[in-house]
Amino acid sequence: MNIAVVGLGLIGGSFAKATKQKTLHNVYGYDTDDEVQLFARLTGAIDAKLTDEILTECDLVIVALLPGAAVKWIEGKKNVLGKGKCTVIDICGVKRNICKVLSQCAKKNNFNYIGGHPMAGKEIGGFVNSSEDLFENASMILTPTEKYDIKFLESIQNYFLDIGFSNITFATPEEHDRVIAFTSQLAHIVSGAYVKSPTAKQQRGFSAGSFKDMTRVARLDENMWTELMMENKDYLAQELRIVIDNLKEYLDALETKDSQALCKCLKEGKIAKAQAGGN
Repeated sequence: MNIAVVGLGLIGGSFAKATKQKTLHNVYGYDTDDEVQLFARLTGAIDAKLTDEILTECDLVIVALLPGAAVKWIEGKKNVLGKGKCTVIDICGVKRNICKVLSQCAKKNNFNYIGGHPMAGKEIGGFVNSSEDLFENASMILTPTEKYDIKFLESIQNYFLDIGFSNITFATPEEHDRVIAFTSQLAHIVSGAYVKSPTAKQQRGFSAGSFKDMTRVARLDENMWTELMMENKDYLAQELRIVIDNLKEYLDALETKDSQALCKCLKEGKIAKAQAGGN
């Protein structure tokens, strides 16, 4: 296949590298930063710069941009995308609004569109931090809004499996945003709130795995996460209220010196973790 990757940051760069390293597909890349684009070419992550002419020959177009920029780019290239009847997959971290807009755009302009979200990443971004192994054993979420042929979906699924993903999860855009508010966005908020304590500056020599686990994702791109969180503010606010209510139970137990209530809170957390599974 001819595959285009639009946006050569951490995720887009990793898609390009993984595709080149693990498949025989041709990869064409585009980035607004000419130096990044050139570096990707020189390091073999892409075969050539993506042009409109090449775009018409592409079978799969992966758009690794923030929601607003992804919609703008795809709508700006809708006529070119329609000529090639390609499949476009955005990999934004929110799905409801972008899937609604782009599914209509695809219908009107004769190309296929599927929303996607790779459950992989790092707390530091940019092409220089991208890796062909970023998606190893990760889950790829796909949110098709149309009834596509099963063979077509299998071909898309096989591509993601080929570049390292171990699991493909299909969901509606609504389900994606509801669950991701808890599993990803809320974790970043809690991490940031936790590390704001003045005591965090005094942690050297006193911290181990717990501190590292709790603070890792506080090292984020605030502009990117603001856009993602505001796009999903209803579900995220709902999850945040639950955390605040739960924390209040711990605080009440401590302030009233109620050891039984505190023990109950801790036990409930342990049970909830066991039921949730995961590492």
